Amino acid sequence: MDNLDEWLTGLRSSGSLVLVEGRKDKEALTNLGVMNIKTVSQKPLYKTVEEVSESKETVVILTDLDNEGRKYYSCLKHHLQRNGVRVDRRFREYLFKNTKITQIESMKKLI
Repeated sequence: MDNLDEWLTGLRSSGSLVLVEGRKDKEALTNLGVMNIKTVSQKPLYKTVEEVSESKETVVILTDLDNEGRKYYSCLKHHLQRNGVRVDRRFREYLFKNTKITQIESMKKLI
């Protein structure tokens, strides 16, 4: 992935379930053409892990890139992987290395 357009195309075509924190994050990605998005902040962590683990889908976790989002990402990733869920880190790592965004809802401003 060399730029955000490639990143977005890759995310759209990945077929992975995309986990985001809240409604605004989901709206931002939906407006960019990303489908199969699930918000996770309205439920207890264990409920989200149970639901996602049942589907056996590969997931992309796009929690915010601030301190709280990083902590939530780490915890969510740990519990999902313990339950056999494959977590695709490429998309999140790209954002860390190549952008200065801290909130997923601000993605629409970059693209």
